Amino acid sequence: MSINLCIDWGNSSVKAAIFNDEQIVESVTFSENEAEKVLSSLIAAHKPVKAILSSVVFHPVGIEQMLRDQIKPFVKLDSNTSLPIINAYASSGTLGTDRVALATAAHLANPAKNNLVISLGTCITYNFVQKNRTFRGGAISPGLHMRLKAMTQFTDKLPEVSVEGELLLLGYDTETCMRSGAIFGMAAEIDGMIKEFENLYPDFNAVLTGGDAPFFAGKLKSKIFADPDMLMKGLNLILKYNAPIPR
Repeated sequence: MSINLCIDWGNSSVKAAIFNDEQIVESVTFSENEAEKVLSSLIAAHKPVKAILSSVVFHPVGIEQMLRDQIKPFVKLDSNTSLPIINAYASSGTLGTDRVALATAAHLANPAKNNLVISLGTCITYNFVQKNRTFRGGAISPGLHMRLKAMTQFTDKLPEVSVEGELLLLGYDTETCMRSGAIFGMAAEIDGMIKEFENLYPDFNAVLTGGDAPFFAGKLKSKIFADPDMLMKGLNLILKYNAPIPR
């Protein structure tokens, strides 16, 4: 039995999960300002013997040092970290570590498939890993909230529009037109990308994850499995690969 701490430091929030081997026993989402308090509480309550940090932002150095001091072994996921898959991304130094974790989880869950993991967060990332366990890359496009904010930011008169509110394909005013374009346009993009990959690769599987995944799960025409914990599962797998036996 191994109690592991997995941390995903994202653009909008920080997420952490405690694993008992492969089972999540607690998961929390919090802000950067709450990070030290929340992580200290998790460590005190569960006493993890291993930890991994994936960060796509410039997180406070003190947090990383605290983790290194309290938990050994500690893995900071980066382009030099050993992986259970092959990373064929041309610019690995600019590759988000969250994408690596997603690809790892997808392949090990479905090793006989060509897997496309679609993560709906600040941005949409399409992450493709072939059944020969090679991560090839994919695509990146604006996420839902970014689309709505961009329309306001880059025009003089379009208002700020919330995701929540009346949703109609045929908008009848500026607010409903903007919401329709952002949401239905994004759903059409996802369906189109799935179709293109499916046409190119046999034995194809698609997975939806990320913070906005529940919102879109029922709005897609494609048959797609949703797994909100895929990123954390991938981090846990990479941690176990790099530190199989607690010291």
